[in-house]
Amino acid sequence: MTLYDIPFLTMDGSETTLAAHRDDVVLVVNVASRCGLAPQYATLEELQKTYADRGFTVIGFPSNQFFQELSTDEKVAEFCSMTYGVTFPVVSRVKVNGRHTHPLYAELKKAADSEGHTGRVRWNFEKFLVLPGGDVQRFAPSTTPDDPAIVGAIEAHLPR
Repeated sequence: MTLYDIPFLTMDGSETTLAAHRDDVVLVVNVASRCGLAPQYATLEELQKTYADRGFTVIGFPSNQFFQELSTDEKVAEFCSMTYGVTFPVVSRVKVNGRHTHPLYAELKKAADSEGHTGRVRWNFEKFLVLPGGDVQRFAPSTTPDDPAIVGAIEAHLPR
């Protein structure tokens, strides 16, 4: 099974995978509505609007692992829409660490960030850039979505 074959649930409860994005650049982010980093939603949305027509998408994976996410998928969806006008997919809540880590995150966490960190997600808004073919680049939660390293990697892997 590849990264593209691992199922996860959408907000409406249907099962999907990253398979539809095999040739795209996907920024997977564990999001949390009550986190001090939540303003990153606005920058994530800017990236979505800027690059969506070239084969890019952000996918938000809400997680309450750090006790800063709302209690239901419905409340998360409402928050994302009403507060930040999010148009990118935000899927059903997942665990990103521990015994019940979602299988997608188990795979993503194998990638090292620029400091060599692998394994455990350290905080909300850790970013995993999935490139066409399945290579993964990892970015720390404090790295903003419009950081030149992220934008450069997105632009380098999108069609001109």
